[in-house]
Amino acid sequence: MSKEHDGMICRACGNEERASEGYPCTECGTFICIICSLRGVSLCKECAAKSDKTPSAAPGDS
Repeated sequence: MSKEHDGMICRACGNEERASEGYPCTECGTFICIICSLRGVSLCKECAAKSDKTPSAAPGDS
């Protein structure tokens, strides 16, 4: 019997999360997990590097 697996790797933090619990990168559409999205991350690491931004937490978070 096959088990279903709906996890995806977040392209910002690298964690595996459920595919239904995340958003696409605003530039390329790759998966960004909901935790990163809540922290204000909207670009994957590759797109952030291209635009000289870092996929980090929102200002004030430590």
